[in-house]
Amino acid sequence: MVFDLSNRRLYLCVGVRDDLSDFLPAVLAGGVDVVQLREKDRSDEERLTAARVMRAICRDFDVPFVMNDSPELALASGADGVHVGQDDVSVARCRELLGDTAIVGLSTHAPAEFDAALTQAASYFSAGPIVPTPTKLGRAGTGIDYARECTARSDRPVFVTGGVSAENVGDLVRAGLRHFVVVRALTEAPEPARAARALRHSLDEALAAL
Repeated sequence: MVFDLSNRRLYLCVGVRDDLSDFLPAVLAGGVDVVQLREKDRSDEERLTAARVMRAICRDFDVPFVMNDSPELALASGADGVHVGQDDVSVARCRELLGDTAIVGLSTHAPAEFDAALTQAASYFSAGPIVPTPTKLGRAGTGIDYARECTARSDRPVFVTGGVSAENVGDLVRAGLRHFVVVRALTEAPEPARAARALRHSLDEALAAL
């Protein structure tokens, strides 16, 4: 299946968790429209098992499912694509393994990285984290201006990372940003379905007001 990411706004990164079969449908129903399995600490076997569960759920919602780091696991799980960082396998290698229609995302954290990213065959980029976040330990925040510059210059979607929540996403939209990665606002929410709906409502309301 080929997905157009230009109108996908709310991108969830989530690790392996025991309640994926309940959690994932809840947040997808609430408005998440891209999902990534981002798991650094589990074995390939555990990640592959979780990925197959997540892929099936995402298919039911017509939502793209992306693996983090490994195009090999993306291929094995039937994922729609892969997301890689600056120190991971190259975008070119991902394309070689997954083909021209797969989703390939690339993280950027600085202007020089973004300049180089624009020359590569990525489907989308991420920019940030705009503020320090536990999911990127030791990495300083880039600030919002970096994400705004990337968004303004890019011919592909730029998903902003770092502390996105229902409380601040409206301000981020008004600042010129259009696509958002969310982690803790949903993965740590006591009521994920309600949290997803609130976040999506704030996002859509801000976009409609432009």
